[in-house]
Amino acid sequence: MNRVILITVFSILTLQVMAQEKIVQTAGRTQLGEFAPEFARLNDDILFGEVWSRNDLLSLRDRSLVTLTSFISQGITDTSLGFHLQEAKKNGISRTEISEIITHIAFYAGWPKAWAAFRQAKEVWAEETSADDAKARFQQEMIFPIGEPNTAYAKYFTGNSYLARISDEQVPVANVTFEPGCRNNWHIHHATKGGGQMLIGVAGRGWYQEWGKPALEILPGTVIHIPAGVKHWHGAAADSWFAHLAFEISGENASNEWFEPVTDEEYGKIEINMN
Repeated sequence: MNRVILITVFSILTLQVMAQEKIVQTAGRTQLGEFAPEFARLNDDILFGEVWSRNDLLSLRDRSLVTLTSFISQGITDTSLGFHLQEAKKNGISRTEISEIITHIAFYAGWPKAWAAFRQAKEVWAEETSADDAKARFQQEMIFPIGEPNTAYAKYFTGNSYLARISDEQVPVANVTFEPGCRNNWHIHHATKGGGQMLIGVAGRGWYQEWGKPALEILPGTVIHIPAGVKHWHGAAADSWFAHLAFEISGENASNEWFEPVTDEEYGKIEINMN
């Protein structure tokens, strides 16, 4: 009984993913702080503050998958499921993937439960139908594949990106594709000797900016050299898909350090100044 109550309350709460993937939850105390303070503490500090934040073992995407499976299997298909479908989308689960996930669950949890889940999933992923068409058109503009959703690094991106490994020999090369408006966080490629990164524009239009300097436009054929130790970001223009090749330059003691996202205000100023 307690488990059912916990799951029901868990389903209607709001979680916020912070820059370091630490989830800060206050809905328990807001809604039940006076009536059930200990339950509110367990909900906010333990369930979300510790369980959902244990990203060393499972990513937020994985946890969304587990949660959706649990909800649908139990027949919990009210607005709480809609909330977790929205969170799953934010955590990198695509329209194609959610369709396959619910289809798989149907054979174990029951066909009517899958029908109910699909009704809500269609609404949550409705916009991706047109997005998939745009993605297909963009693929025709370049010879390199768009690849798969960049879920491993999704927490360091604003918006959706895709990754296709082109080569892992000699010089590691990947084709990175950004949906319109998508960009990665400020970051630095560290190395005690050598290191850094080189970008070559493949298709579409994008931006590159170093800390304290104006943004540079990246078009097909544009080459960007990024020395080790330079804080920077790169991504798509607001009105264009964008893809670049990323060449990892070998170096000693190489590592990446990620910082804060590029805010909408910072990004918007670039678009205004360049247009």
